[in-house]
Amino acid sequence: MTDMNPSFFGRLSIAFGTFFGILGNSAFAGRVQRLREAPETPMTTPATAAAPVAPAAPAAPASSPLKEASPVAALQLLGLLQRDARFIDFVEEDVANYSDADIGAAARLVHDGCRAVLREHFTIKPVRSEAEGSRITLPDGFDASAVRLTGNVVGKPPFNGSISHRGWKVEQTRLPKLAETHDASIVAPAEVEL
Repeated sequence: MTDMNPSFFGRLSIAFGTFFGILGNSAFAGRVQRLREAPETPMTTPATAAAPVAPAAPAAPASSPLKEASPVAALQLLGLLQRDARFIDFVEEDVANYSDADIGAAARLVHDGCRAVLREHFTIKPVRSEAEGSRITLPDGFDASAVRLTGNVVGKPPFNGSISHRGWKVEQTRLPKLAETHDASIVAPAEVEL
């Protein structure tokens, strides 16, 4: 059975796996989006689960079709993170038998490498310029893709609240160009020492 309260590194692994899954698979991205938009319900155990509910009527088709993302860019980023930060090695390592100090030392190296990759290949800026904790008013027609409302969301805009996270947006991407024959699925080649 899956642990419903994973450790920090378990959550980190889930977060990165989900991130790359969303970039490379539009169907998975849609499922994650539907999960995030669904109202949160308390977890139930089989003993407390309610009787099955009749299936709901089919949902109306989306107003605009989803565009399929190419997995090549996601694979390329994953390869860069592995090359410069040993990211996959870190996430795939079973850290249960390591001390917190050992994990922290490894995490610092992975963090430094990941940060270097992001800074070399992306220009990333905050979505909102105000400081976290600042009070703001969101007018009617605010960009819901750039601002996610949390907490007690009721009524209609304008909404008054405080910024709990400024968000991030990528302003520029500088991924290396790939040769036609490059296999992006090989994110780290096997190494053979002679």
